[in-house]
Amino acid sequence: MPKLNDLFLRACRGEPVERTPVWMMRQAGRYLPEYRAVRARHDFLTLCKTPELAAEVSIQPVEIVGVDACIIFSDILVVPEAMGMELIIEEGKGGPQFPHPIRSRADIDKLAVPDPNHRLKFVMDALRLTRKHLANRVPLIGFAGSPWTLATYMVEGKGSRSFRHIKELVYDNPRDAQALLDKLARSVASYLNAQLEAGAEAIQIFDTWGGILPPDEFREFSLRSISQVLQLLRRNDAPVIVFCKDCGHSLEAIADTRPDVVGLDWTVDIGRARDMVGSYVALQGNLDPAILYASPEHIQAAVRKILEKFGKGSGHIFNLGHGILPDVPVEHAKAFIEAVKAESPKYHR
Repeated sequence: MPKLNDLFLRACRGEPVERTPVWMMRQAGRYLPEYRAVRARHDFLTLCKTPELAAEVSIQPVEIVGVDACIIFSDILVVPEAMGMELIIEEGKGGPQFPHPIRSRADIDKLAVPDPNHRLKFVMDALRLTRKHLANRVPLIGFAGSPWTLATYMVEGKGSRSFRHIKELVYDNPRDAQALLDKLARSVASYLNAQLEAGAEAIQIFDTWGGILPPDEFREFSLRSISQVLQLLRRNDAPVIVFCKDCGHSLEAIADTRPDVVGLDWTVDIGRARDMVGSYVALQGNLDPAILYASPEHIQAAVRKILEKFGKGSGHIFNLGHGILPDVPVEHAKAFIEAVKAESPKYHR
């Protein structure tokens, strides 16, 4: 059955499109009253691990905001949990925590490379159910955290400002760091392959913390492990997006790992990025999420500016430069999506 809206998939492949497709990172979440209503009845991990609930909140932005792609609702940290780490996510407790963080090579050696169809079956079931409920309206995106980003949480035990422990591991024990990243790369690749088999039509790798490393170390530790994941993927024509936050210094190196799409944060000029790598990868991004606090008129002007910088032609998926902020008014999110739909057709003639 033909997909009713396949703009996202075509743009990922650099194929001609009638207009620029648009979706938002973290689009299923707290800015939506409908999400908050579901969340009020269930804790976060229950929401992630109950396929019916995950499917419900995944689809909400498609129906409420009008995005051109659906991304499965989950959390990147279910992978370390499946590898054997205890994960705690409690309201008002400062974010997710691993009570027993990695502190030694023995801790690394104890980690398993899990069977995703067993330990992460709830994600696969959610993907299948979401595909069914979407009824081919828009494509479905699966995702995972990059090995480096997962490692930061596993070694720090929680969010951090200094990243003291993971950087100490990198600088003092680089072999142990690579051993951890290798195990994570194999786990992430297996997980993403299972997502593709379960119905994901594209996947995104989130490298949220790649930018805490200097450029050389970013390429040696974060990007090297992302490249390993890409080499292990069984894509079967499904587009792959790599998003590395605060890594504009390494756009060409990221593109050289050969994803289909490179995601850009808001600190990168999209016109310059297109000149650098747009001949062989599509680009995703890159509106500053904070602009959604502004008036709809200012949102439309900001959208128009990015479209003008990218220029004519395909190979652009409009998105925010990071996830939508939880207190953004829903009407402003809708204004953003509508602005892309209204402004972009003139760039595809």
